[in-house]
Amino acid sequence: MTVAALYRYPVKSMLGESLTRATLTDRGVLGDRAYAVLDVATGIIASAKVPKRWLGLLSFSARFVAEPVAGEHAPPVEITFPDGSVLRSDDEGLDIALSAALGREVSLISVPPEGAYFEELWPDIEGLTPQQLAPRTLIDATTTRHEDTGETISRFDVSAFGAPGTFFDLSSLHVMTESTLDRLRELAPDATFDPLRYRPNIVLRGDDAGFVENDWPGATSTLGDAARITFSFATMRCVMTTLAQGDLPDDPDTLRAIARHNRIEIPQVGGVWACAGVYAEVAAGGEIAVGDAHTTPEPAPAPA
Repeated sequence: MTVAALYRYPVKSMLGESLTRATLTDRGVLGDRAYAVLDVATGIIASAKVPKRWLGLLSFSARFVAEPVAGEHAPPVEITFPDGSVLRSDDEGLDIALSAALGREVSLISVPPEGAYFEELWPDIEGLTPQQLAPRTLIDATTTRHEDTGETISRFDVSAFGAPGTFFDLSSLHVMTESTLDRLRELAPDATFDPLRYRPNIVLRGDDAGFVENDWPGATSTLGDAARITFSFATMRCVMTTLAQGDLPDDPDTLRAIARHNRIEIPQVGGVWACAGVYAEVAAGGEIAVGDAHTTPEPAPAPA
């Protein structure tokens, strides 16, 4: 396999950057989710996973004004607003402009407050989430409120399985293969399966067919000359993948297809979920680039 594409998202839930080279650190791709938008009234980290409140974030894009350096504070980001105007994160009027555009008082932050959390809406799609899990489903245990539609909204700690002090939802690195996307296109040819819907950091290309990442949790592989990543668990897909973003339209069928064709048991959270892609952590940092080789991991050994 080889690295087909690399992506970084400087501001959580905004559109990000396509890279030709990246640095992997113990916090994932250097500079990824370095900033986030904070809802001042509630203290919630804003996420487009609650579309009614935060869909507007996907109309913004962010890029670094200089390449981040490991061990140093992240450089400023340049944020392009939906109307085409551009402000930097170190501009005095940024928070006021963001608040006006999003319709809520917000601020751009680079360090999560203590106890930071985000919310996630669970759309009414059959097979998306575990149907039964004794004594309670993860969703039952995390429900904080309901949308007007009756759909559940859960509350989760930021970066529950990732590096402390980061803005990731769960893990520090998200990997997808083109073979998974190709298989989904075969199964649901009328839906759109652009990798940008799924916000991966690394997209891999190889000769294997099907949902190859399903077998990777527990295994470690090498990227480029020295970087190594350990796969943790399959990526549960969410409502954000269905939303209009960039040139991509609204498309609930992209999530329905995953829920219909690729449900995976995830021991770390319990239950069987609609998945595409795989989370990973960085076992050894290093420089990687588009075109670099990726050693296909052997399936993790079965428990004794």
